[in-house]
Amino acid sequence: MKRIAKFEKVSLEQFKKDWIDTFGEPVSATLSHYDNIEEIYNSINLPKRATTGSAGYDFYAPIDIDMAPNTSIKIPTGIRAKIEENWMLTCYPRSGLGFKFRLQLDNTVGIIDSDYYYSSNEGHIMIKMTNDSRNNKSVHVDRGAGFAQGIFIEYGITVDDDVTEVRDGGFGSTNK
Repeated sequence: MKRIAKFEKVSLEQFKKDWIDTFGEPVSATLSHYDNIEEIYNSINLPKRATTGSAGYDFYAPIDIDMAPNTSIKIPTGIRAKIEENWMLTCYPRSGLGFKFRLQLDNTVGIIDSDYYYSSNEGHIMIKMTNDSRNNKSVHVDRGAGFAQGIFIEYGITVDDDVTEVRDGGFGSTNK
């Protein structure tokens, strides 16, 4: 098996910035589990495969996630991936959550390019999901449970490719 990537945590400073951008300024460490950002950061586990035959690396929920039908949430994972050139990380919801609740990623499949790691946001992987339940089912994911999975895929380019642009950012950064 070819080893082509390594998961790391983003810095605490980057995580705090993205957490506040997503959930707002903390009010008090006693009022909400969203407010003790450093504790959340310290509890983040790097993605892992569940078995030797697993293709996907499970991303773990940094907080309890509760989603009513037809609601969305953006999760700052605290994770970045250093990926060899000509490889990418694709992200999906965990299969069971998709099957039971129609939980979906808002961008259908997340694509993490190898050069995203070097972006000014440290390559922080964000996962935005929607509970598209058609049976009025709410979704609950416990803090520390797997909620998404990432699969590394090799890719090729055309023989006449002459791209020289450099990335700096995430969603939509290559169209600026």
